[in-house]
Amino acid sequence: MNRLVVGAHYGLKDWLAQRVTGVVMAVYTLIVLAAAMGGATASREAWQAFMANGFIRFISFLFIVSLCYHAWVGIRDIWMDYLNSAALRVILHVLTLLALVGYAGWAVQIIWRL
Repeated sequence: MNRLVVGAHYGLKDWLAQRVTGVVMAVYTLIVLAAAMGGATASREAWQAFMANGFIRFISFLFIVSLCYHAWVGIRDIWMDYLNSAALRVILHVLTLLALVGYAGWAVQIIWRL
């Protein structure tokens, strides 16, 4: 039996990654919202003190990595589903990866600069 395999078939791994990264981002958002309601955004100094906390920096890093991976899976699937040209897909995959790595590096630099 010869089957023609077309497109991306990443399956369970990417389905699970989308759910896990979504939960990480949702939990982080709730933590930041609670901190904002608790006064962490009352002043620049309060915000800097909040973001200087080691745990907050760690979960901020997890949020950034989760956001970029979540975006990669979603955008990669769009390129795979809607572009017929393999060359164009490869170019867009590379450009997407470069952009996401750049965004992650920039965001981490901002967090550690505080």
